Parts: sequence; C-alpha cells; structure tokens
Amino acid sequence: MSASGGTKAIVAALAANLAIAVAKFVAFVFSGSSSMLAESVHSVADSGNQALLLVGGKKAQRKATPEHPFGYGRERYIYAFLVSIVLFSVGGMFALYEGYEKIKHPHELEHWYWPVGVLIFAIIAESFSFRTAIKESNSLRGGRSWKEFVRHAKAPELPVVLLEDLGALIGLILALGGVGLALATGDSVWDGIGTLCIGVLLILIALVLAAETKSLLLGEAAGAEETRKIATAVVDGDTVTRVIHMRTLHLGPEELLVAAKIAVRHDDTATEVAAAIDAAEARIRDAVPIARVIYLEPDIYSEAEAAKGPDLEATPGGPTQPDEAH
Repeated sequence: MSASGGTKAIVAALAANLAIAVAKFVAFVFSGSSSMLAESVHSVADSGNQALLLVGGKKAQRKATPEHPFGYGRERYIYAFLVSIVLFSVGGMFALYEGYEKIKHPHELEHWYWPVGVLIFAIIAESFSFRTAIKESNSLRGGRSWKEFVRHAKAPELPVVLLEDLGALIGLILALGGVGLALATGDSVWDGIGTLCIGVLLILIALVLAAETKSLLLGEAAGAEETRKIATAVVDGDTVTRVIHMRTLHLGPEELLVAAKIAVRHDDTATEVAAAIDAAEARIRDAVPIARVIYLEPDIYSEAEAAKGPDLEATPGGPTQPDEAH
C-alpha cells in the first residue's frame, strides 16, 4: 500500500532533517552565515512538515462517523496542503527576508570551515533521504515520468517528500555556492544572494505543492486506467448492457467512490436487476479494490434521450468517457 512506502520515506526524511537542522544551526552560530541560518530554518520547517504528514496519516485512519459517513481519508490531503503553507511562510519568506538583510548589512564570515563542513555533511544526509524517497516512489510510479507521478499521485506523502528533498539538495548547493563565493571574493553579499536564491526555490516548490494538493482537496476522479477497468467490470452483456454515465471521486488516497447510472433490460424483474447490481459491485471491487463505496442506479437506455446530450444538472461535468467506450 502506498501509505506504508510513504511513511518509510517520511521517517527517513524526518531523521535526516532533524540531524541536519542541529548541525546547520551550530554552523550559523560559529560563522554568522545567513545562508546557514536560512538553511537551518529550512530544515526545521521540513522536519515540521514531515511531522504534519505523519499526523495526517494517523488521523486519516479514523473510522467513519455519522457526521463524516465517508471517513477521514482526506485528512492526508489537508495536512499535505498545510506543508505547502509552512514551506512558503516559514521557509521561503524567512529566507527572502534574511537574504535581503544580509545584502543590506553584510558582515564577514567567521570560521568558514563550519558552514562548509556542515553543508557537505547535509548534502550527504539529504542524498540518502532522497534515495529512500525515490526507491519507495518507483514501486508506485510504474512507467510514468516523475512529472506525471507528482501531478497525478493520489497519495500526497511521496510527492511531498520528493519535492522537499529535491529542494533541500538544490538549496544546499546554493548555500554552498553563496558561502564559497563569499570566501573567494571576500564579499559576504554573495552569502545574502545565495540566501535569496534559497527563498525563491522554497516558494516555487511550495506553490507547486499547494496547486497539487488543492486539486486533491477539491476532489479528483479515478485515473484513466482505473476508470476503464470500472466501466468494463460493470457491464456483463446480459443484464447490465452499458454505462449511461459514471462519476468517480477519491475519498482518500486508497478509497474511491463510484456512482453510475447503468442500463438494464426493460423486461428484467426487480429481483434480477438487484442481483445484477450486486454482481456488478463485486466485479468492480475485484477489478479496482480501492472502490469501496459504490452506488449503481438502474435505468433503461434510450437512443433518443442519449441523442439529446447529457443533462448537465443531473450529471454535472458533462459527458463521461465510459459512455463513449460502450
């Protein structure tokens, strides 16, 4: 299950970031490097973000209640969205402010070997965390590109950790570049410029995460392959002759709602229709196990009604792929 792989990646990232945050802060105290301070705050923010993801995963496991009859699966999306807010505000905006202050009021770096040593250590630690996230993601990614995986993954944890780790590695390189240029030129303004670059990077990553998790919060349909499997499983060619229209909605990363109007034969008895619906539900669950909530409405298919086009009030969103496929 994707949640298990996501948890492993989150724990690996959390352990790495806590160790790195302490090391970076110590380096900042000894050197006065604004890049190191920005990176310290970045690592603290990342650690908080991973804690948020773990809390979201735990809360999502609560059972459904009368007030929330479809359960709490979307808690994982809410906490992933909070991660983007923390990354933007605590990480990105602080780095921009610190970079601006450093450029406006530069001061010489002290004990340069502290930030350089810590940055090299942090790059190594973050690389191991990033490697774990990549390994866990590969088992779910299939043949999709990394861009497609981040954009279309229904479980938010792995894409969040991947982007955070990637941003952390790039940020560390930027910090190392800023410190290196400051030492090489004797001008600590370069340290401030490196800090500004880190801030811009974190804000861009936060915006990407916000856009993706917003889409999940609004409610995403099943993927094209899952939709095709469901539509194929519904029709048995005997009692259920076609899908008139269908809607799917992710109630959580591993929980899917399926609602469809299906065509049955006009001379079937109520008992036959009820049995056909039960059989269709069983076939859907066999084909797509995460389809846990299923509502099927029987109807008589009419060519004349179909020719009028979809009733947008009855079926918001317009025509669906399953109807075209059958």
